[in-house]
Order: sequence, then C-alpha cells, then structure tokens
Amino acid sequence: MKYKRTFNYKETRCTITADSETAIEVAISSIKRHRSQLEKYVRDHPKFLHSLKPVQVDKGPAVARLMAEAAKLAGVGPMAAVAGVLADLAVEDMVSNGAQVAVVENGGEVYAVSNIPINVALVAGDSPLSKRIGFRLEDFPIGIATSSGLYSHALSFGEAEAVTVFAVNAGVADAAATAVGNLVKGEDWRKAVECGIAKALSIEGVNGVLILYRGLVGKGGQIPKIVKVSATSKGDMKDSLDL
Repeated sequence: MKYKRTFNYKETRCTITADSETAIEVAISSIKRHRSQLEKYVRDHPKFLHSLKPVQVDKGPAVARLMAEAAKLAGVGPMAAVAGVLADLAVEDMVSNGAQVAVVENGGEVYAVSNIPINVALVAGDSPLSKRIGFRLEDFPIGIATSSGLYSHALSFGEAEAVTVFAVNAGVADAAATAVGNLVKGEDWRKAVECGIAKALSIEGVNGVLILYRGLVGKGGQIPKIVKVSATSKGDMKDSLDL
C-alpha cells in the first residue's frame, strides 16, 4: 500500500509518497530540520543566498554543502539546488528508517527510491504537452527537476517552456535544470535546444534531458519511458506526481 500526503512549510510545498505513514513523518521532520539549518547558515553567510555563481562551503550543515556541490557541477548559484537537496535528504532519511517506497516532490523537483514503478506527469504551464505527457520511473534512485523560463516563479534567464533533467539525485537535477534553462533562448530555436542538450549532458551526474521550446521537443541522454497522460481518463497516470 502507498501513502501520499501534501505538506506545506513556509515556502516549501511538497508531496510525499511512501509505503508507510511513519516514513512520511520522517520526511516531514527531515525537511523541517534541514530547512532550519539552512536558514541559520544563510543568516551568517548572505553570499550563499544571493550568489548566481558557485560558492565554496568548507564548513556548514549537510544541506548547504550538498547545495554547493550540486551548484558547482552546474555552474550556478547554490540556491538553484535548494528544493532538490531538501528532497534528497528527506528521501535518504526515509530509506534509513526502512522505507522501500520513498518519493519526495518539492516544488517540482523529485527524488525517488522505490521497489515499484512510479509515474510523474510533466507540468509546463500553457504548453500543449503540459499534463499530456509523463514519465514512468522504473530505475532507482533517480532525481528529476524541471525549470521553466515562462511558467516558473524561480529565477531563469531563459525562455523554454520546460527543461526537465534526470540525474543521480534531485540536487544535481535542480541545479542542472537551472543552468540549462538559462541557455535556451533566442530566435534560432533548434540551435537553442541543441545547446541546452549539450550543456545538460556535460554536467556530471546528469543522465538525460528533455526540452520544450516554441513547439520543438528535444531530448538527449537516457530518459525514462515517456507515457501519455489522458486529461479525461485515469489511465496510466492515476497515481502520478506533478513536476
């Protein structure tokens, strides 16, 4: 049996899926704890909060160190990895406490460990493919993140409807999606998509990428099986998460 719960804490908006209620409580506790540690760290290190470039973290809580490491791989500021890293840490805590299904979606960034397939639906604002396609996750662990230059509240210098990155964890995926999303722009649509794919696959820890830009769909590397989402039927995506 799977359990699912939505969880809001300050700016954090999560959907947690697990094989027990206890695992969900572990995830909630983890997110609160690591977020509190991050808030304290940021108060003492304001550059970490505002930098758009990688920041070295020699000493600090795990959440800050992992964010800095992911950001360095992608060449972006550490806050680009915050949602993904919080998801990673929560799932790791769930697994350490015995969960065999542990999935945390944090603001569209997903980290998943599971002994059964998991479906995620792509949400990209008004894009024709938004909530029409999704991904069947079967190989775990996996991190997924989506960045949008048009439909997201997060900072992006690009114009893509969606850049979805699949990586070794959600922190790397989160930072990479931001880096790739920043590049996808301009009137040469095909070149922009090709540039984004090349950038994604150059980042250590990234396995694959899918980009939606002005009617073009580009993909590179290894991505999960793409499945259709029916707007009117429950179909394959009955128990999906949105990202």
